[in-house]
Amino acid sequence: MHPYGLRRRIRPAMVVIASIAALAATPAAAMPGRNEGFPPLVLKARVVLPNARGRMDHVAIDVKGHRLFLSAIGNGGSEGINIATDKYLRTITGFKEPQGEYYDEATNRLFVANGGNGMVDIFNGKTYRKVGTADYKMDADDMRYDPYLNKVAVGFSGQKFVDGHPIKGPGGEGDGAIGWLSPDGKSHGVLVPVDAHPEAYAFEKHGPLVYINVPDHHEIQVDNTVTGKVVARWPAPCGDNFSLALDARGHRLFVACRLPPTLVVFNTHTGEVVASVPKIDGTVDDAFYDAKRSRIYLLSGQGFVDVISKNNFDNYTLDARVPSRIGGRTGLFAPQLNELFVSVSNPKYAAANSTTKKAGFTSNLSSASSIPNELLVYKIH
Repeated sequence: MHPYGLRRRIRPAMVVIASIAALAATPAAAMPGRNEGFPPLVLKARVVLPNARGRMDHVAIDVKGHRLFLSAIGNGGSEGINIATDKYLRTITGFKEPQGEYYDEATNRLFVANGGNGMVDIFNGKTYRKVGTADYKMDADDMRYDPYLNKVAVGFSGQKFVDGHPIKGPGGEGDGAIGWLSPDGKSHGVLVPVDAHPEAYAFEKHGPLVYINVPDHHEIQVDNTVTGKVVARWPAPCGDNFSLALDARGHRLFVACRLPPTLVVFNTHTGEVVASVPKIDGTVDDAFYDAKRSRIYLLSGQGFVDVISKNNFDNYTLDARVPSRIGGRTGLFAPQLNELFVSVSNPKYAAANSTTKKAGFTSNLSSASSIPNELLVYKIH
């Protein structure tokens, strides 16, 4: 039996915030885009999440059903949004630190990964009733679709640093893994071992390889999803490599680091670093590649989205810094809709309203506690 590990790493703050109220209410300064007068991202809507508390995490989408699902760790909920009307829909509750979600269109199933107990809960997408569970023991996290195996994947377990100290699972340091499951909750295929906790990961579409960020080992691990074997380990030339995105056709992997704040570009054929973009934000937690426009979007906790353009396969430029909101560090890119969704946390708002069942708010933005967690919707140009 594969051993399992422990809790999410608590990431160190990259900046000292003098006034949460002032920063939360004030957008970050914008950097002009490559084409003046035509910003790459235009804010379309702001959707309040009335029940959300504390930190937001990963996001899932139901394109045909016009729904978005956001993991809200603080209130143990999955927040549903109608993206056709940009309105709050409903909250599913009862989770233990929900960290990752995936919606499967073929079966109309919603998967929610719980970091607190390692369970993946499976819901009927129409009735929102639980129809199954899968037990990954500890720290079930990011969920993604594997197009090569045609299965839903979840990263789980593995060593993390909590309050600056390494915490190991029952199997020791290298007991992280990625597993696969079917809509009925049954595990399928081999477990891919990971040297520590798997953060962001990306699958090849027409091959069996998966690229995994392992920040606790300062590496990108490459595994074969069919054999379950480690193919390669690429040293990251920077620290805290939590986010990544893949350009499968161009054979380039984009890894966002926080120490120092740098976007590093790997050639996936050779494992070599072929380019880097310095001076990105140091709180990036999600990265997305837009193949249509040859761009990378980096979601920053300091209140903006960095937009990086590909000049050629080995040359990239930070072209725009689009204002979002303090705490907007996770989200989802929907190429089918030409939209980017940014999930915004407000820790001070959560603390101010933690004793209430429903979060009330006012339109007065002079106080950070008056700004609830919300979803920002951007149209891409």
